[in-house]
Amino acid sequence: MNFELTDNQKMVRNMVRDFAENEIEPVADELDEEREYPHEILDKMSDLGLLGIMIPDEYDGAGMDTVSFAIAIEEISRKCAATGVITEVHNSLVASPIVHYGTEEQKEKYLPMLAKGEKIGAFGGTEPDAGTDLGAMQTTAEKDGDKYIINGQKTFITSGSEAGLFLVFAVTDKSKGRNGISAFIVESDTKGFEVGDVFDKLGIHANKVSELFFEDMEVPEENLLGEEGEGYKIALSALDHGRIGIGAQAVGIAQAALDESIKYSQQREQFGKSISNFQGVQFKLADMETRTEAARLLVYNAADAADRGERFTKEASMAKLFASEVATEAADEGVQIHGGYGYIEEYKVEQLFRDAKITEIYEGTSEAQKMVIARSLLS
Repeated sequence: MNFELTDNQKMVRNMVRDFAENEIEPVADELDEEREYPHEILDKMSDLGLLGIMIPDEYDGAGMDTVSFAIAIEEISRKCAATGVITEVHNSLVASPIVHYGTEEQKEKYLPMLAKGEKIGAFGGTEPDAGTDLGAMQTTAEKDGDKYIINGQKTFITSGSEAGLFLVFAVTDKSKGRNGISAFIVESDTKGFEVGDVFDKLGIHANKVSELFFEDMEVPEENLLGEEGEGYKIALSALDHGRIGIGAQAVGIAQAALDESIKYSQQREQFGKSISNFQGVQFKLADMETRTEAARLLVYNAADAADRGERFTKEASMAKLFASEVATEAADEGVQIHGGYGYIEEYKVEQLFRDAKITEIYEGTSEAQKMVIARSLLS
């Protein structure tokens, strides 16, 4: 097994790392403090192809592989986790399903605007009473001639108040349960579409997470993604790719916590020497490095399986489960190494501590990942 990145993948890593250090890092603290959506950063990212990472070049995308996608999300998240998840959702939960399930007309219409950043994509799956159990969703879509009438609501939607294009899931046949769910491509200026509350959150402040409401929203039948009743399958397929992305985001957060801890431990002096000389601190750093690298390899393994065309559901869940736990642990240890300073907003680890936890929750909780992994083992 070859764990060496290709020359192209190394080039992607270097390019995104340079961009993140020069364009994202200088404004990341301000974005977090002001809870400001990173519009300018996203505009610059579109010029580098980072908003169309896996969109084929015939639709103005970068045509990169899944490993490159994971590398890019890690490097972005290393400097701003909020920008990382915005980019991840846009690419894996919106663009990717259109690439895999869209008609040629849908691809020609929507993929170029996503790749160019003309519209940011958002995924409309979660509802107040349907999170892990997407089959419990109550949003409905009734066929009326050549259009669908959608009524209902969604919640916890990444980029909800800022996105221009949404993948919305709704029930078209209640009698079929989860097999009666369908997926629709919806533009934000559609009549009957309304953004609700934007939530105040513990972390990832620059990401605007909101409610969505649909009241007699008319969506033309040509905006049905896939066939009627394929929505649940499309959602699970999108989330498999998304869990690779969230795993990569978590690795970026963990790496940032390690970076900050190394730097601080070499600068901070106690008892006449830097605290990096103390074995207790060295052991923490060693554990953080080992677990972060293990998480990275799990993410790469899942991404590589996707690129080989293999089934990767279990691998994606393993990567997301482990990497998110590592991110939370690394951020916690980072605060501990910083001592009292780690609890002060002036220091980056305080933000990382707040940002890390959500990786264990969105796009499938850790408990949900364990169910997926266990089912795979027992099937």
